[in-house]
Amino acid sequence: MFVLGTAGHIDHGKSALVQALTGMDPDRLSEEKARGMTIDLGFAWLTLPDGQVVGIVDVPGHERFIKNMLAGVGSIDLALLIVAANEGVMPQTKEHLAILDLLGIERGIVVVTKKDLVDQEWLDLVKMDIEELVKGTTFGAAPIVPVSSVTKEGLDELVATVSRLLAATEPKKDLGRPRLAVDRIFTIAGAGTVVTGTLIDGSLSVGQEVEIVPPALKARIRGLQTHKTKLTAASPGSRVAANLVGVATTDLVRGYVVTRPGWLVPTTQVSVELRLLGYLKRPLPHNAEVSFHTGAAEAMGKVRLLDKDRVAPGETAWAQIVLDQPVALVKGDHFIIRSPMETLGGGKIVDSHAKRLRRFREATINTLKTKQKGSTEDVIVAVLESRQPLAGSGVVSATELPAADVTPALESLVASGQVVTVGQGDGRLHFTANGWGKLTREVTSILEEYHRKYPVRLGMPKVELASRLKLGKPAPLVLDRMVGEGTLTEEGLVIRLPSHQIKLTTAQQAKVDGYLRALAQSPYAPPTDQTLEPDLLNLLVERRQVVRVSDTVVFSAKAFDEMVNGVLARIKQAGKITLGETRDMFGTTRKYIQPLLEYLDQQKVTRRVGDDRVLY
Repeated sequence: MFVLGTAGHIDHGKSALVQALTGMDPDRLSEEKARGMTIDLGFAWLTLPDGQVVGIVDVPGHERFIKNMLAGVGSIDLALLIVAANEGVMPQTKEHLAILDLLGIERGIVVVTKKDLVDQEWLDLVKMDIEELVKGTTFGAAPIVPVSSVTKEGLDELVATVSRLLAATEPKKDLGRPRLAVDRIFTIAGAGTVVTGTLIDGSLSVGQEVEIVPPALKARIRGLQTHKTKLTAASPGSRVAANLVGVATTDLVRGYVVTRPGWLVPTTQVSVELRLLGYLKRPLPHNAEVSFHTGAAEAMGKVRLLDKDRVAPGETAWAQIVLDQPVALVKGDHFIIRSPMETLGGGKIVDSHAKRLRRFREATINTLKTKQKGSTEDVIVAVLESRQPLAGSGVVSATELPAADVTPALESLVASGQVVTVGQGDGRLHFTANGWGKLTREVTSILEEYHRKYPVRLGMPKVELASRLKLGKPAPLVLDRMVGEGTLTEEGLVIRLPSHQIKLTTAQQAKVDGYLRALAQSPYAPPTDQTLEPDLLNLLVERRQVVRVSDTVVFSAKAFDEMVNGVLARIKQAGKITLGETRDMFGTTRKYIQPLLEYLDQQKVTRRVGDDRVLY
């Protein structure tokens, strides 16, 4: 299914041509009929000689209605640029051609209407002007077909030319992400809300639950029509009327997109390659305010130039456009920018959900170039460089490429080592090799600083390191991979660099030796007034030279093991033991035995039952 679109200056015979071809008057508004001019989009369809039915979008030619024209031509397959023979090339001829060129519409026909009003010599002059006008545009090789909508002369040749060009046009691909850009909204008695638009990127079917973006409204498709023919499913490239249940016409505006729920996220900032029209009289400065048009949507925005302070007419520049309201679009969509009086330029969306980029950075421009022209693998790497880590579904979403292309390319990058993964299964997260290297260096730097600051600590608590990395939930997965790679060493609840070795100073070693001797001299009633600084004591605990059973009571590891073995042996023999029996067994006091038994309870070695302890 294909869609044609008209373009051209006001009163050059666009609507008359459509009516002559189809027998349908595309001007549907009473004001249009009264004034004899197209104000809003008109629609019709044409049956070609081979039986194929082609939709037609008729657009207004008056300069005041350019935004309506833009809403109609965004997704057409073939454009008919209309030039009246008696007037020739006019201002909106040039502007409409510039728009078609910016939108990348490569298939077109220049239709010279009102042939019956001029002689052959004048017609030849008009054709020469047209040939000069279209040079260097997507219409550079477009055929020129003179016609008369009154006498019908040339219409058969025009239809044959349309058939020939469409035969060489690839049908719209079904990417599994349908987008129906709403260009008309109305109510039908007994049916309710109906929207129309050109369907791209996927199919819609009757009964399907849909989402309307940006407002994230939920609805269901009650019915579908193409050219007044009822359908159970509509395919990409069709002009579609969708009867929606669950929304009112007052909920909707032109430019909203009907799609499958859950994937299309509106945006307020995009990165683009912008081309300014060559015939403009003034350059476009940084931070210029413009109206932004894509699909059937319109929003005001500000142009942030990234590689220049101003763009001269005919030049291209890398830019970000910051929008004043959310718009639903994807990477690769075309856009147009306008001032209140004229079309300024346009191009393609390179990043649909762009972060604010710093200006005049070569690396930033190179990344945008890769996203624009690179292979699937290049785009994946460029996306990950700016948003890592991402799960596989996140990579598909961020690249805005079909999952069928992204998944094998991502696996290839993993196999070649250009992408590093952490975790397993669907939750596996992806880093670029460069990003993983930077993260590894960051972790190493954090631990080096920690080891310098706390030389007698075995390592940094794992939870503290995870917090310092600011990775959120993925942090434990990242650390586990680094441990597996040998970059880090895990010791219980702490992480250290493999090269880290604790070396006590002579003074510190003397303190440790003196403390251990004091514990050994009174193993079951160790001194509580002789303490070590926290880091040295923690070191002895981590090395299991001592066991701290409370804030004040510390046993040597040897004494602790003897006491535990004695308690366990007594319980196994008698079935239980009391605090007093434990005290007497080791010739000590309640001051030491109570913390010991409470510690064993906490460690689930013993369990208190009344005044007795039994095995846990």
